[in-house]
Amino acid sequence: MKMKFMINNTNTSKELDNSIKVAELADDLGFHAFLMPDHYMWGEDNIFGNSTMETWITLSHIASKTSRIKVGSLVTPIPFRPPGMLAKMLSTIDILSNGRVILGVGAGWSQAEFEGYSEWSDAKTRVEKTEEGVRLILDLWKKPKVDFHGKYYTAKGAVLDPKPIQKPHPPLLFGGANKGGIKMLKMAGKYGDICYIPPQVSELVDGGFERAVAIVKESAKEAGREDKIKFGWDGVGGRPVEMSPQERLKKIQDASQNGAEYFLIHFPRDDSKFDQIKAFGKDVIPSFS
Repeated sequence: MKMKFMINNTNTSKELDNSIKVAELADDLGFHAFLMPDHYMWGEDNIFGNSTMETWITLSHIASKTSRIKVGSLVTPIPFRPPGMLAKMLSTIDILSNGRVILGVGAGWSQAEFEGYSEWSDAKTRVEKTEEGVRLILDLWKKPKVDFHGKYYTAKGAVLDPKPIQKPHPPLLFGGANKGGIKMLKMAGKYGDICYIPPQVSELVDGGFERAVAIVKESAKEAGREDKIKFGWDGVGGRPVEMSPQERLKKIQDASQNGAEYFLIHFPRDDSKFDQIKAFGKDVIPSFS
């Protein structure tokens, strides 16, 4: 089976130059997408700290330095910003990048950043805001004028023009492991184009990867879009992990056998990553093209 490879990077300020170099190299080597987490603050106890770059502005800059690779978030907490403004931001980046934006969809988890920059809510409310926000974003991307009256968000006569280049809209990439659990998986089936399911989903869903995929597919079928959703996997749980080329290849083969069409790659954060990225582009990507 063909596999599309996505690189997961960081939005910490001290690694900005390296992030740009990684994106440029990945673009040259045929990686499908360059993704960054979308956080303003990680919290004092997190290894990443609180010195971050604004993700979507950074991705816009990276898009200007690349030509083929898609740029996106893993993932954007939808309740963190007004969704109408987010829709406009991404439409603009999609145009500037000639149709290369991916919107990662999540409900948010960092209480520190919500309290610092937005409004913190319980998990149930954040998930509800996420679905309502996604609906508003899709309406703005697709309809000439939007009147939207939800529980959390409203829009009166909103016109988003010009529309994104990608049709019917930029892909939605749902993260499949968070406190929203099953509700977010069902949302992925209803609205998503890609559902990324990391290994730790087994901590939230009995039956792990297979059951998570089944939940997404059931929801997609109910929405009449079972042919629209694809799956992504990484096999290591979202953090850079030292492994041999043989070990990484085995993870990719396992993902392919489980029906995944996207694989998220985490390379080490030191300078050795550049040689590893080059070797991966030369030895692995052509085998799954």
